[in-house]
Formats: sequence, C-alpha cells, structure tokens
Amino acid sequence: MPRFAANLTMMFNEVPFQERFAAAAKAGFVAVEFLFPYDYPVADVTRWLQEAGLKSALFNMPPGNWTEGERGIASIPGREEEFRAGVAKSLEYALSMGTPTIHAMAGLLPEGADREWHRAVFVENIWYAAKALAEKNLTLVIEPINTRDIPGYFLNTQAEAHAICAEIGAANLKVQMDFYHAQIVEGDLSMTLKNNFAGVGHIQIASVPDRHEPDEGEVNYRHLFRLLDELGYNGWVGCEYRPRGKTEDGLVWMKEML
Repeated sequence: MPRFAANLTMMFNEVPFQERFAAAAKAGFVAVEFLFPYDYPVADVTRWLQEAGLKSALFNMPPGNWTEGERGIASIPGREEEFRAGVAKSLEYALSMGTPTIHAMAGLLPEGADREWHRAVFVENIWYAAKALAEKNLTLVIEPINTRDIPGYFLNTQAEAHAICAEIGAANLKVQMDFYHAQIVEGDLSMTLKNNFAGVGHIQIASVPDRHEPDEGEVNYRHLFRLLDELGYNGWVGCEYRPRGKTEDGLVWMKEML
C-alpha cells in the first residue's frame, strides 16, 4: 500500500496551520505536504515538523501574487529573475525541512497569448530550477492542472509535461501526477500511469468530481493503489483533498484501505 502524506493546506483546517502538524501525526500520518510555507519563518516550520515527528514530502515554489490570482510564474515572460529568486527561497526551506521534492507552478496564459513564447520561457526556467535542485540532490516536479479548477493554466496534460521533461533531459526533473486533475483532463488513468511511470515523481489523490476523500466518486482508488504497488512506486501519495466534514472523521478511507 502506498505511503500517504497529509496535505496541510487542505486538511486539518479545524486548527491553525502550525497546529496541523501535530494533528496529522496524531491521525497516523508520518509525512505531510502543503502548498506554501513562506508565510512562516523556515525555522518555525522545521520545528513544527520535528516536534510532530513528521517528514516533509513536498511543497511549491513561490507562485507570484497568489492572493491576486497568480498561479505560478514559471511560464510568464519577464518574470525570470523573480522565478530564480523563488528557486533560491524554496531551496532554503527544503534544505532546512529535509524536503526531497519541490513543485514549480507554471502559471496562467493571458488571453491571446503566444503559447510557444510561454513554453520557451517555461522550458528555460524549469531547466534552471532543475539544475539548481540537482546540485542539492533534490527533485523538481511540474504538474498538469485541469482548466476547470484553474482556467488558463499553462500545463494541462501528462503527455505535454513528460514531453517537456524529456526535452530538458534533467535526471532530477519529474512529473507530478495528480489523479484528480488527470481524470478530469484525460481519464484512462491506469494506462496513463503505466505508460509514463518512469517519469512520475510524485502522486496526489482526491475524489472526482468533488475533490473529497478518495472513497467516493468515479475513480477506483483501490485499483490505482494496487497498481502503484505493482509498479514499485516508493514515493509519497499526497492527500490533496477537501474533507467532507471534520478531517479525522473522513480518514476512515485510509484505515479501511490499509
């Protein structure tokens, strides 16, 4: 059975962020992930992890102005220096927290944008980030996201993401496969996973279509978890879902599947 990491941005929202680490550990998790740690000093986040006895599985690079609607800047022309500063900042946090994998969000395409221009910027930025992370033995992931949840997002399909990784050719550059996004955009999850497995660096889960616990909806997670075991996946599976109610009450799915 895969190893699950609680996503503290979406789960355990019953308590403040700094208290979610202990709550996740009490619920049985041994690892966590979250979108961004940058609202808090790196020493504090590291201490919260250590006090709870948790591992840090993954977080995202700075996304630009999140509150104003930005969803990453890796594909945005003119933001290259800001992106590189974000690489350095994310490395500071990852090295302190012992995080092995960092996600670089691609960003939104403005209406009428030259997609090839944005793609060229994205490839250059991701090449730079992968090189910087490789020097610290860390993995960089890029993630296709569905345009129902984030209209205009630059990167949408597993095929495109894996093609970009192949083009860049960095050994530490992988694709984050969120089954929730992949089902909405592409479907055929088992074959998509099998065909691209060598290039998958992180997995995330949620029910489709409502993004709740993975014991409802149209995706057969029991089958996918068995498939991950058969393929030999040894990374973390991030539980990036919105609990239907109290987080702890919804964790019955994990107890049953384990």
